[in-house]
Amino acid sequence: MARRGRRAGGRSRRAVRGGAWWGGVVAGLVLAGCGGGEATSAGTGPRQAAAAASGGSTITAAARAEAKTIFQTRCAVCHGEQGRGDGPGSAGLDPKPRNFQDADWQASVTDEHIEKIIVYGGAAVGRSPTMPGNPDLQGKPAVVAALREYIRNLER
Repeated sequence: MARRGRRAGGRSRRAVRGGAWWGGVVAGLVLAGCGGGEATSAGTGPRQAAAAASGGSTITAAARAEAKTIFQTRCAVCHGEQGRGDGPGSAGLDPKPRNFQDADWQASVTDEHIEKIIVYGGAAVGRSPTMPGNPDLQGKPAVVAALREYIRNLER
């Protein structure tokens, strides 16, 4: 007889749920691929498919101000002040940092993808591990959403 809280095979509900979560992460990484677009719902573009990715966070003026400061102090070092991937820290990097002004790239990624890279870094989405994450922003969804918005607005 199975113990309470255990599934067939002796795995706990938490283990089963955790396995499903990891399966979703792996599937997302596979779909993201190396520079490819992400899967979207039928009839929607990448941006619309991830509209709820920020957990419905309202982006306040304070969050936007913090995001701008973070971009200028952390991101611009490699991505450049205008987001072209030409910051002073980009000189020795291979691959070069993403050019956020690239309209094709902007159209190919979801908001969720951008927010995931911001918090967890490039390796979390199968990209360069030299792109560091910002784990201190994990508890600040409005700031992460504001950073994503800032990056989206760099498109020219």
